[in-house]
Amino acid sequence: MATGAPDRAANVAGASLSIEGVAIARAGRRVIADLAVTLKPGEAIVFKGPNGAGKSTVLRAIAGLLPIEAGRIELRVGAEVATSPAARRAHVVHCGHLDGVKAQMTVAENLAFWATLYGAPRRRIDEAVRHFDLAMLTTSRAGDLSAGQRRRLCLARLVVSGRPLWLLDEPTASMDAAAVGRLLTLIADHRKTGGSLILATHDRVAIDGARAFVLEAAAA
Repeated sequence: MATGAPDRAANVAGASLSIEGVAIARAGRRVIADLAVTLKPGEAIVFKGPNGAGKSTVLRAIAGLLPIEAGRIELRVGAEVATSPAARRAHVVHCGHLDGVKAQMTVAENLAFWATLYGAPRRRIDEAVRHFDLAMLTTSRAGDLSAGQRRRLCLARLVVSGRPLWLLDEPTASMDAAAVGRLLTLIADHRKTGGSLILATHDRVAIDGARAFVLEAAAA
């Protein structure tokens, strides 16, 4: 199984995250209240909790895709301190549960789009194709892929991005055991280079040394 860790190592700097007193509302309803989380380089956190507890919402807020009502989210990468949503987006890759692939484009075109978005060299596309076993699918439309194949394509952006903080929402959904194994290998390599991640899932995903963090629905 190809891991590609040597190629990625030069592109990943350690990322630490501090969340203090964060509150988040959706559609006028507060779903997260007084959240406090810390994450150091090389660490992994698994968010758990019932539906509606706000796992996806927190990931989107960290990624700078949703505003917060109160508190502070601070991401440190090397000497840079990123607190604004725009600044955090420069160091984060977010893989949501809806895949986020462009159905009308081929697998190769989706990868090329992400490479342009992240300013990635061609070798990262090649590495992503190898790692997630996409070579036989590069000319296929993303909309014609199976659910598991689309999930592998979505996760390929982790390799392409070179970003230090990964935010993964139900990353193993629809994937078979072999694909899950590839993802876990990729996560282990990422952490060895100082990369960090937060994963939200209902599945039992065995990530060595990951800390579990249980989210509960905020009081109405």
